[in-house]
Amino acid sequence: MTNQITQAEQFAALHKKGDPVILYNIWDAGSAAAVRDAGAKALATGSAPVAMAQGFSDGQHIPFEIALDNARRITEAVDIPVSMDLEGAYAEDTFGISANVKRALETGVIGFNFEDQIVGAKDLYDIETQAARIAAMRESCDVAGIPAFINARTDIFLKAAPETHDQAMFDDAMARAKAYADAGASGFFAPGLKDEAMIGRLCEATDLPVNIIALPGTPDTPTLANLGVARISYGPVPYRQMVAWLQDKAREALQSGG
Repeated sequence: MTNQITQAEQFAALHKKGDPVILYNIWDAGSAAAVRDAGAKALATGSAPVAMAQGFSDGQHIPFEIALDNARRITEAVDIPVSMDLEGAYAEDTFGISANVKRALETGVIGFNFEDQIVGAKDLYDIETQAARIAAMRESCDVAGIPAFINARTDIFLKAAPETHDQAMFDDAMARAKAYADAGASGFFAPGLKDEAMIGRLCEATDLPVNIIALPGTPDTPTLANLGVARISYGPVPYRQMVAWLQDKAREALQSGG
């Protein structure tokens, strides 16, 4: 546990506004070792690649036991901090969240992505409900004695086309950032947000380290750093690029041998 606490502290310290930690998302022990060997200071799973690599679709369709076993294999394979994409914690009520977070921490991970989307639905939890869910996660981490990094994700921007992102959405995001921070979140994740002005305003308006995902059309790393972003992740992009490469090479080999 001492090493896990140290890794949690190291992971939190990597989140610096203007000097973002780069998390090139991984999905299993092999990809974890590869990204570590490339020079990563920390690792983070993505729920979509983890699920797809095991033959499931995203959205908590991969059984929790398999997800936990995968996380354990990753932490045993590498000696740097590993954050787990826990999606909605596989639970709706706070009791279930607390129990599942406890089990996830036992795998050796030191942080979580935790989303406010209602898994399996189109809506988000209301602010008060999601804040209570985050508080339950934080309490479970405290009871376990692990200062885990809770990356509180809002899907406000991900669920809408970039050209429709407006002031009302930004105001909603800011209200959520404040409530989530008060509930014990360590960071604020706004996937899908690509507008430079909004990203900059978000970084200025919240004390939480802001996480932006490097999807196509997102500002590049130097720009995001200048805007004050503290964490850049890649989500399912690395896995999809790897699969596309594998398909191309397999097609090439199969056709040449046909």
